[in-house]
Amino acid sequence: MSLAYQHGYSLKALNTFGFDAVAERFVAIDTLDQVRELHADIRRKPQPLLWLGGGSNLVLADQIPGTVAQIRLRGRRIETLNSDEVRVTLGAGENWHASVEALLDEDIFGLENLALIPGAVGSAPVQNIGAYGVEIGDRLEAVEVFDWSSAEHYWLSREDCAFGYRDSLFKRNPGRYLITRVRLRLNRRPAPVLTYAPLRQALADQSEPHPRAVFEAVCRIRRSKLPDPAQIGNAGSFFKNPLIDAAHHQQLRDRFPDLVAYPDGRHYKVAAGWLIDRLGWKGYRGGAVGVHRHQALVLVNYGGGNRQQIEALSGRIRRSVREAFAIELEVEPGFYPPTVQP
Repeated sequence: MSLAYQHGYSLKALNTFGFDAVAERFVAIDTLDQVRELHADIRRKPQPLLWLGGGSNLVLADQIPGTVAQIRLRGRRIETLNSDEVRVTLGAGENWHASVEALLDEDIFGLENLALIPGAVGSAPVQNIGAYGVEIGDRLEAVEVFDWSSAEHYWLSREDCAFGYRDSLFKRNPGRYLITRVRLRLNRRPAPVLTYAPLRQALADQSEPHPRAVFEAVCRIRRSKLPDPAQIGNAGSFFKNPLIDAAHHQQLRDRFPDLVAYPDGRHYKVAAGWLIDRLGWKGYRGGAVGVHRHQALVLVNYGGGNRQQIEALSGRIRRSVREAFAIELEVEPGFYPPTVQP
């Protein structure tokens, strides 16, 4: 199937912020052959290229130069490894939450803590998505990629992916690796992860909660805190939880006894939402954009907002946190075209 390019294509429905971005050229990618054809086209006529999944972790400008390629590679394969373990291979274009729920319906467990995270499967390893005590890196066995620099197609092991907190090989090498499939190792035997206190409290009446109960509790908690992008534009958590050293932590604890922070090896992970809320940003609205009234980590587009407004708001929040706490917040979503954050 040859590529069908469309020009002046609206991306409003393809980014969860709902920004009215327009792609100079847009193409949908359904097969690996189309990936190779696109690679050949870009080599013949070099231009900017944005790979688009679910558009859930992205802040787009009004005009997107070059080509936007939406990855729609589908497929799900389940292999039984032993009485307890299964290997699941998912196409990069599959919806993440729908995949989590479909596997749960087949009594395949291990992803229930990652329910309701928006976006496509292929985007999940890039950010090493995580929630409620689980990261995809904990469950991932390998990632299939198309290497844009060499035009080779191969698998990378979990170790090759070099996962960190909301970080990976793919995030550190933007534009090089196009993820085409993701391979996970999951379980038939329930082994719920309840290290996250609110999740544990939500299931306190169950001595051995089933993964379905965990899934439902995660969905309830997320819906109570995070706005539905279908109702109000957002990209989920906008800032990472920063890491600080023990001395810095103690200084802040002396000033702010209610500081929310947790040990993380030799460092402490500080709740970015607490920092932002402490400075009065929660519920702030400036024109078409603002900070969600229930979750200070989430910046929102009330309608008619754009990348410039979100960028300016995030810059103001980051400066205020820097001045008040001597902490540098790091933005989680990617900006495209790329920009240097203030």
